[in-house]
Amino acid sequence: MTENTHITLTAPQSVNMALVVGPGDCLLHQIEEAFDSRITVRGDSIVLEGDPIEVQSLTALFTELIKHVEAGDVPDSGYVARAIELLRNAEFSPTALREDILLTYRGRAIRPKTAGQKHYVDAIRNSTVTFGIGPAGTGKTYLAMAMAVAALKRKEAGRIILTRPVVEAGENLGFLPGTLSEKVDPYIRPLYDALFDMTDMQRAQQLIESNVIEIAPLAFMRGRTLNDSFVILDEAQNTTPEQMKMFLTRLGFGSKMVITGDITQLDLPHGVSGLKGIEDILGDIDGISFCKFSGKDVVRHTLVAAIVSAYDRAQTHSAQKKANHGRAN
Repeated sequence: MTENTHITLTAPQSVNMALVVGPGDCLLHQIEEAFDSRITVRGDSIVLEGDPIEVQSLTALFTELIKHVEAGDVPDSGYVARAIELLRNAEFSPTALREDILLTYRGRAIRPKTAGQKHYVDAIRNSTVTFGIGPAGTGKTYLAMAMAVAALKRKEAGRIILTRPVVEAGENLGFLPGTLSEKVDPYIRPLYDALFDMTDMQRAQQLIESNVIEIAPLAFMRGRTLNDSFVILDEAQNTTPEQMKMFLTRLGFGSKMVITGDITQLDLPHGVSGLKGIEDILGDIDGISFCKFSGKDVVRHTLVAAIVSAYDRAQTHSAQKKANHGRAN
């Protein structure tokens, strides 16, 4: 039988312990439900007693919570759940994610929050072309945008190019009122929103006007070679295979490409998505990485993760029913 380990942590006087344990001790209760070890909090002291491996994980968790509060942040249940998941997977420590700051804007640090997001930003750093594939709310586009803005600031890229396929929903663009810019603006507005969330709007507008940052529909990429650029293709599930090939072959010298999409949110009225099966085609090429996100990587409202999981279960159940029906026939 393994002897219990006993460890006492003491938080600095500057740390508000009420934030560490959460309102009504909700974060403390969340941690207690996830571990078998005994946790006692008195004043600025946290006493941990139990299995040595569990106590080691709890020590890392509470140390990270204390540092999080000390840095001026307020942990919530989502933060605690992600930290516990990281400790159990033993891929990355919560500290490794907290210290991986991609970009700082107005005192707010943008960093990966899950193991999947950490794999993604590392892939972008180390690969020429990176595919980020997975459900809504996993930070695919947002983190790619942060990496692009950071690369521009460090002069690692001469410009940023942000593009999306324009998929018309029942109306032909040619018949819609307004200029071409006004017609396509609703399709690419989410890219503007992400950009303005991490850089000053006036400065961003100046960069857009000088073509240092270009936001345009995918069709505008045809016939070009994109050198010295950080290029992001968003909503890539709405590309056709021909469009995907056209986009990828725009790659020029000194450039990076990030392609993001969710194959379950297909808006193409006809045909096959250029994102579907792309790993079978390009998966063994050096310099190209594929990152798959899951519901565990959702960092929006907790309901978003629940919705993603519900759809995944429904999709699995439907596939099983079809397989059973096929065997019966």
